[in-house]
Amino acid sequence: MLTLEGIDAFYGDLQALHRVSLDVQEGEILALVGANAAGKTTTLRVISGTLAARAGRVKFTGEDLTRVPAHDRVGRGIVQVPEGRRLFPFMTVRENLLLGAHPAAARAQLAKSLAYVLDLFPILRERTSQLAGSLSGGEQQMCAIGRALMTRPRLLMLDEPTLGIAPVLVQRPPSIAQG
Repeated sequence: MLTLEGIDAFYGDLQALHRVSLDVQEGEILALVGANAAGKTTTLRVISGTLAARAGRVKFTGEDLTRVPAHDRVGRGIVQVPEGRRLFPFMTVRENLLLGAHPAAARAQLAKSLAYVLDLFPILRERTSQLAGSLSGGEQQMCAIGRALMTRPRLLMLDEPTLGIAPVLVQRPPSIAQG
């Protein structure tokens, strides 16, 4: 489903990735594990298109996306939940979730996706009218993951996904298959 071939990525003159290659099959769960500054977030940014690779190729379902902009990658089913959540704090939980359903295919399934997310994270159902910025850290993380799920992704990338989430939720692996 996803292939990285010899990716080099830089922040200015600093090389952050050196010839990174990996393959992810459909249905596979892959974890990037490493020390701080090892390139985990940078790898996700290259895949999502928010950081351009200086060398190498990013292929998704056989299509070369190396030069495809980030917003077009979302439309193809690649979604990233960044570290730090990046919610819109002065918008409600519901408004933040609905932003995830921006791609046309996601809009067509909006009601089904919203019901799924609110079933997956019941606390968000109680907080739909609350400003996202007033949520606890764990609730914000759930909202950010929920917003990503609203896009109906084929590839969901989570950067520090359990940061701030209650241990009981971390231990309960949800099914994200939405049909």
